[in-house]
Amino acid sequence: MSILRNTVLFFGASLIACASAGCAADSDSNASEPETTGTTASISFDAWEKTVAREDETGNYIVNGDQVISGVDALRSFYEEYVQSGALIVHRAGGADAKWNNTQKLNITYCVSRTSFGSRYNTVVSAMNSATAAWEGVANVNFVHSSGQDGSCTASNNSVVFDVRQTSTTSYLARAFFPNDGRSARNVLISTSAFGNTAPYTLAGILRHELGHTLGFRHEHTRPESGTCFEDNNWRSLTTYDSASVMHYPQCNGTNNGDLVLTSRDRSGAAALYGAP
Repeated sequence: MSILRNTVLFFGASLIACASAGCAADSDSNASEPETTGTTASISFDAWEKTVAREDETGNYIVNGDQVISGVDALRSFYEEYVQSGALIVHRAGGADAKWNNTQKLNITYCVSRTSFGSRYNTVVSAMNSATAAWEGVANVNFVHSSGQDGSCTASNNSVVFDVRQTSTTSYLARAFFPNDGRSARNVLISTSAFGNTAPYTLAGILRHELGHTLGFRHEHTRPESGTCFEDNNWRSLTTYDSASVMHYPQCNGTNNGDLVLTSRDRSGAAALYGAP
């Protein structure tokens, strides 16, 4: 997710590499990524790599808004498999849904960094509790805050499934990961800008969106019904199109004007993928 700019909330790094799939970030944003033109097949890896945002703290690449890619080798593989073929982000891996299995889904552990959040720690713990409860209330999944790991909450902590840490980047408000990502990339990073004025969006609302990604849900606006912000066709439909979805960017023809909350279709889709709670 990304910062509030000129009343337009960007969740993620301004839809990185969208141009190579036929879309562009909102013209009012002050995103720094250069726009790529032409067909994907004509874009070399070196030229495309220069358009992809990177996190200052980790060096990770951020593609398609808030998807993390760790290292240039993984980015090159991503480019060869999806960018050259015209797709930018996949929500299906190896022909299967990218989701937690029946054992994993009931023990999705995480830590919240006391060190990085400092005085904001309790605020984040509360927002995470609210956001995880929203998804647990509609699907058979269970997020577990392993508070004993909060003092060593880093990307190398293998005692938890993912870590929640603060970042000073201005590329997004927060970013997350997909279930098939490796441990080093399984982080929910929250920008310091997320603690400023993001009205009407709350921190809990922002995290509801990001936790949707951690469960494997795609951006709703990649569907053709959105008419903009297309990402790719590598997704499987769980419900009909929902312009008010918690997974829909507001600036991509979204119709939700309030906080980011789960809609009835979000609830139905989550239950379809993971079973009823």
